[in-house]
Amino acid sequence: MALMGQMMTMPLLISSLLKHAARHAGDTEIVSKRVEGDLHRYNWREAELRARKLAQALARLGCGPGDRIATLAWNGYRHLEIYYGVSGSELVCHTINPRLFPEQIAWIANDAQDSALCFDLNFLPLVEKLASAMPSIKHYVLMTGRSHMPAQTSLAGLLCYEDLVEAEDGQYQWPEFDEQTASSICYTSGTTGNPKGAVYSHRSSVLHAMGAALPDALDCSARDVVMPVVPMFHVNAWGLPYSCAIVGCKMVMPGPHMDGKSLYELFEGEGVTFSAGVPTIWLGLLSYVKTNGLKFSSFKRTVIGGSACPPAMMATLIDEYGVDVIHAWGMTEMSPLGTASKLNAAQLKLPKDEQRRLLSKQGRAVYGVDMAVIDDEGQTLPWDGLSAGNLVVRGPWVISQYFGHAESPLITVDGEPGWFPTGDVATIDAYGFMQITDRSKDVIKSGGEWISSIDLENIAMAHPAVFEAAVIACAHPKWDERPLLVVVKKPNAELTREQLLEFFEGRIAKWQIPDDVVFVAELPHTATGKLQKLKLREQFKAHRLAGV
Repeated sequence: MALMGQMMTMPLLISSLLKHAARHAGDTEIVSKRVEGDLHRYNWREAELRARKLAQALARLGCGPGDRIATLAWNGYRHLEIYYGVSGSELVCHTINPRLFPEQIAWIANDAQDSALCFDLNFLPLVEKLASAMPSIKHYVLMTGRSHMPAQTSLAGLLCYEDLVEAEDGQYQWPEFDEQTASSICYTSGTTGNPKGAVYSHRSSVLHAMGAALPDALDCSARDVVMPVVPMFHVNAWGLPYSCAIVGCKMVMPGPHMDGKSLYELFEGEGVTFSAGVPTIWLGLLSYVKTNGLKFSSFKRTVIGGSACPPAMMATLIDEYGVDVIHAWGMTEMSPLGTASKLNAAQLKLPKDEQRRLLSKQGRAVYGVDMAVIDDEGQTLPWDGLSAGNLVVRGPWVISQYFGHAESPLITVDGEPGWFPTGDVATIDAYGFMQITDRSKDVIKSGGEWISSIDLENIAMAHPAVFEAAVIACAHPKWDERPLLVVVKKPNAELTREQLLEFFEGRIAKWQIPDDVVFVAELPHTATGKLQKLKLREQFKAHRLAGV
């Protein structure tokens, strides 16, 4: 008979993160740029008290275990309180992306059967428009104070967030319950059909927060001032509101103010050392900094994910501004962190160009995630950095099924069940560094050979006159598909099709060079900042390649 451990049994609950921060880093600041435009300051101790009051208020409204409480909100202290007050009281926090089409927002709220919706002031017109299409929502809560409540609204019984919180005494004990209980739900971006819900448990969320904070992941510490620019409605801001509580660091939240000037002023004014966001955010920030001849005084590192970080952007951050870049990869179905590009002791002895080549990949698996690349028959491919295949993952913060879907998406690999197919095409090298070569639906098949759109985009982005680039497949009578390069030029930049195609020579095999270039004013993005190639393919489906 096995000898059992004799340790305390304490469930891994999200409330424990906030209790820890309040008790052991209570005076540490949380700073928010509010929708109203001013800066709000308080600390972890005050955040925990207000989260307890919110839990009391929701109970008074009749919300019970398992009820979904939705948000349409930016990064801010009230949203943080909802994260903890909702999940901590055995309710389910459901962050909805306000950048989605209104019809998608209503569809998601109905699919989740949300019972209450908390929303920021600037989303009042949107919510008024959608209310009749969201019949499950019983309570609407405007996340503001009494002085900013509207004189008139079509929302019957609209509640004031501050009134709800201030009416309670905070004499509330966080309950204990099964750690497998649902804590929150996030929906995929829905680029291929309706969005699907990923339901996270308290256990998975706490483990993810601990894994993400590790030195070889996002490297969070109490010495940091962390500003998640990645929205709290985008996979829980990559878990940073939880990881920051674990380490007890200062948090800075930008609200809706995410232009280059506003971000730079927050970086400098609050001494931000670490931030997180998608590449499009850093494009805007770098453009502002460069145009105004500015430098960063405290900003030391950033994690970039959501889509691949162009090597040229990485080089600019590292070489020109002294900001280390952690290239990361993940997805909604993974809570989201899967890999982070950090060098080990042996790799730090490699030549600098080899180090940079590794850092430009999506990185090594974080503890808690296992991964493999497989062929179409479900057999694993070698880790040689060359064999591209379908990327599959598994781990304690990877979903086993989607909300409301009885069937499981998991597949069998090498005879072993329980792997999640990510939809990405990737390689893994001998060091264990994974590199996304494409989304399975974005790869270009030319004459039976694969061409990576990401490789071509990275080369285009290295041209000094290119602001942003996307590569899609165009029909070709002989080769089936050929790459079309769609480019946004930098302001006032001079660049011709011929000059840009010539830039590719010597940087990639000649047969992989795009057949044509189209210049546009802007590229379409999804609500989470990713290039929307589906729209580009639709827009250019009738495009005739040069010479065809």
